[in-house]
Amino acid sequence: MRVVFVNRFYAPDHSATSQMLTDLAVALAAGGMDVHVVTSRLRYDDPSALLSSSDRLDGVTVHRVRTSRFGRGNLAGRAVDYATFYVSAGARLLSLLRRADIAVAMTDPPLISVATGWAARLRGARLVNWLQDVFPEVAAELGFSAARGLPGRALMWLRDRSLRKARANVVLGHRMRDRVAALRVDSTTIAAIPNWAGGAAVRPVARERNPLRAEWGLADRFVVGYSGNMGRAHEFLTLVEAAAAVPDVMFLFIGGGAQKVQVAAVSAQKGFANLVFKPYQPRERLAESLSAADVHVVTLRPQLEGLIVPSKFYGICAAGRPTIFIGDPEGEIAAEVRASDCGRCVQQGDVAGLVAAIRELRDVMGLRERLGRNARRALEERYDKPIAVRLWRDLLGRVAE
Repeated sequence: MRVVFVNRFYAPDHSATSQMLTDLAVALAAGGMDVHVVTSRLRYDDPSALLSSSDRLDGVTVHRVRTSRFGRGNLAGRAVDYATFYVSAGARLLSLLRRADIAVAMTDPPLISVATGWAARLRGARLVNWLQDVFPEVAAELGFSAARGLPGRALMWLRDRSLRKARANVVLGHRMRDRVAALRVDSTTIAAIPNWAGGAAVRPVARERNPLRAEWGLADRFVVGYSGNMGRAHEFLTLVEAAAAVPDVMFLFIGGGAQKVQVAAVSAQKGFANLVFKPYQPRERLAESLSAADVHVVTLRPQLEGLIVPSKFYGICAAGRPTIFIGDPEGEIAAEVRASDCGRCVQQGDVAGLVAAIRELRDVMGLRERLGRNARRALEERYDKPIAVRLWRDLLGRVAE
């Protein structure tokens, strides 16, 4: 079986979609599949970097195409980066795909499934969509005018056509499955396969044996962590206002994104001494970085439920740490936090509720440890990487038949 994945980022890049794709591609190749990846030569956090045009990484053949390199600094430049990737990736797929191949399109850049679907139909290959988010609805909910009105309807028409013509559409959760089914997509083509974390690579590290806590000067402080992309889909005002109310608690932000600069500016303006910012950490230190916090925060704006599922939750579970979810109490992650009894949920804007949850997890003896064990159990039973790889292998086998 020959599988060709398409996504703008791949290893050694460490963005969320890149890590998910790298995990899956390497595992499928180790199981005997002929796996290819069509990607860009860029890195998510460093547009000036230029990776090699081709690679063979852990059994996966990587085809890197040329694109513009404006980066994420402005929307116009990002749109040009997207457009050049559509053209370059589409051309490479036309030369690479063969009859009966399976082409798997992720959602970075948005609507790459359209170009992938055209190439697949011309070459007699089979299309699978792997939806990390639902575009253009995400952009419309975040206030981007280009995703509304006539342009938005045109984008939706193209997107819906690619979903309806696909052999399979992989979504991340039940609410996303409902959203896609509401687009008149054949329900038999929709499969819910959550994202994951590698439980063998990311294991709980005790605070007294964690070198990062010493390196970062956290010592014996109680630490609330946020790890990953600080993008527009996530809300941070509730968290920052809570930080002002508990100055004895350290708030550790690891990663980057559109809102990191804003949060750091507010912290500096108000003179917060309990906010710490660190860059993305290499994957080999992920267990240490996730275990550096005593509890973690996951946020998602309520209007984006069913359009996005924050994948950082699974890494938190792997590290055996409780989650405080800020957002819709009936959302995908909130439901899992309650079902697994691995944390607490508060509504966006409920600063008092967040402060109460932080104090409870800090002060109630044994609570944090119990919720952390429950989180690790949820990972091992439902969200460990081998489970997801098996689900993907079964799905690709059905598509191949």
